[in-house]
Amino acid sequence: MRLALWRGTRSHLHDSFGLTMPGLELKGVTRDFGSIRAVNDVDLTVPNAHFVCLLGPSGCGKTTLLRMIAGLDLPTAGSIVLDGDDITHVPLHKRDFGMVFQSLALFPHLSVGENIAYPLRIRRMPRAEQKRRVEELLTMVHLSGYERRAVSQLSGGQRQRVAIARALSVSPRLFLLDEPLSALDAKLREAMQVELRQLQQRLGITTIVVTHDQREAMTMADTVIVMQGGEIRQAASPTDIYRHPADSFVADFIGSTNLLELVRGDGGPMLLGRPSRLALPYAMSRAIVSIRPEDVRITAPADDVPAGTVTFIRDLGGTVEYFIDVAGTEVIAVTTPHERRPVSIGAAVGLLLDPAHCVVLTR
Repeated sequence: MRLALWRGTRSHLHDSFGLTMPGLELKGVTRDFGSIRAVNDVDLTVPNAHFVCLLGPSGCGKTTLLRMIAGLDLPTAGSIVLDGDDITHVPLHKRDFGMVFQSLALFPHLSVGENIAYPLRIRRMPRAEQKRRVEELLTMVHLSGYERRAVSQLSGGQRQRVAIARALSVSPRLFLLDEPLSALDAKLREAMQVELRQLQQRLGITTIVVTHDQREAMTMADTVIVMQGGEIRQAASPTDIYRHPADSFVADFIGSTNLLELVRGDGGPMLLGRPSRLALPYAMSRAIVSIRPEDVRITAPADDVPAGTVTFIRDLGGTVEYFIDVAGTEVIAVTTPHERRPVSIGAAVGLLLDPAHCVVLTR
C-alpha cells in the first residue's frame, strides 16, 4: 500500500480494499498573536504511520503549528481532526500524544526507569505492568540495564533516548517532536536521526518533527513540509523537494543550488548570456532556473556554452566545490575527488548545464 500526502484538499487515504484510513487533518488552521499572523490558513492531511518533518527558517510558524496539533495552543481559526474526530478543543492531557521537546524535560531527581514510568504511574497502571513496559521500552531504545541509573549519569544521546522512551510509554496516537536533536553534536545527531526513523518504522506511529535542519528532514521524513511566513510552500517527498522545488525559496532553502535568470532574447531564451533550450513559461519574459551544483559540469571554454573564471576551489574531502564567476553571476559546481577537474583559480572554463537537470521556476 502506497502512502501519500496531499495539501489544500480534504483528502483521504484508501487501502487496497477501498476502505478509508483516517489520519491527521488540518483544515484552514490559523494562529494570530495580536496583529501578528504566525500560521496562515494551513490545510494538510497526514496519513497514519507517516513520518513528517516541518522544515523552515526561524519564525516560519512550524513550532506554532506543532503546538496547535499538540493542544498547547488553540487555533484562532480552523480545525484539527484526528481519525475522524475533531480534537481542536480537546485538552492536551486527553489527546494521548507523545511529545519530546528540545529541553527534554527529564526529572533530575528520578532514575531512568522512574522517568519512563512516570506517565504510566499517573495513569494508575499496576506496578508490575509498569515494570514490564519500562523494560520493553529500554530494550527498544538500546538502554537495557539502565533502569536504576540517574539521569545525570547519562550522555546527551542516552538522555535523548530516555525522553523518547517516556513519550512512547503510553502508546500515543501521535508522536510529536520539536527540535529534539538540536542540542547534540553533529555526529551523534546524525546517528540519532537514523535511530529515530528506524524506531518509527518499527512502531508504525504517525510522527511529526519540527526542525530547521534540512539534512535531518531529508534523512528521516516520508514527507517534508517547507514553511515560510506561516504558510506551506511545498509538501512532498524529500526527493521531490530536492529535485522538483516548487519555487525559488524552496530551491534555495533545501540544499545548495544555483539560481540563475532565464530571459527572453531576440532569438529565444537566454541563460548566462547563451541561447538555452529551456522554455520560458507562457507570456513571461524572465524566470528563475534552479540547477544543483552536482549537475553543473566544467568543460573547456567554447562559443556554445557559458564561460567564466574560477574564483575559488574548496576541497571538502568527499566533494570538491568550484566557484565560477560568469559575467558577475556566481555559479557553483561540485564533483567527487575522483572527478576533480585539472583547473586552478583564475582558469577560464566552460559550463555544461543539462536542461534535464534544470527546473524553471515562476517565483
